[in-house]
Amino acid sequence: MRTAIYPGSFDPLTNGHLDVIQRAAKLFDRVVVAVARNEDKQPLFGLDERLALVKQAVHHLPDVEADTFDGLLIEYVVSRKAQAIVRGLRAVSDFEFEFQLALMNRKLNENIETIFMMPKDTYTFLSSRIVKEIARLGGDVGAFVPAHVRTALTNKFAGT
Repeated sequence: MRTAIYPGSFDPLTNGHLDVIQRAAKLFDRVVVAVARNEDKQPLFGLDERLALVKQAVHHLPDVEADTFDGLLIEYVVSRKAQAIVRGLRAVSDFEFEFQLALMNRKLNENIETIFMMPKDTYTFLSSRIVKEIARLGGDVGAFVPAHVRTALTNKFAGT
């Protein structure tokens, strides 16, 4: 079984993330969306909240599951018996950082491949940071995130 891990903070999950997940699901037998615990970042949503949002977004995709991880990504990939890491590239500006990560992961384990995928062009401008800023300022993010994520953002910024 060909398994890929799609890691990220997903704070929050966007339609661009979903597009990459759906594309990866066509190429692999199983895709694990791995929500990272990253104490260096101060996420808007806690780890359990982000996991729940991802699970709800991918529940209709039969060979996609959501999980959490912390520590080295490459160790998580090996523990899940995966062969590849999927990374999304929105623009050339993403490439240098992602390329460095891919090379480091290859150095740590040369048996794990990194696959770069681009979302639809309509999502190339989209980032979780921008979505959070729009939502924080009261803007409508309905075109950028699944409906349940939009609701979660609205509730978070309303203080509920």
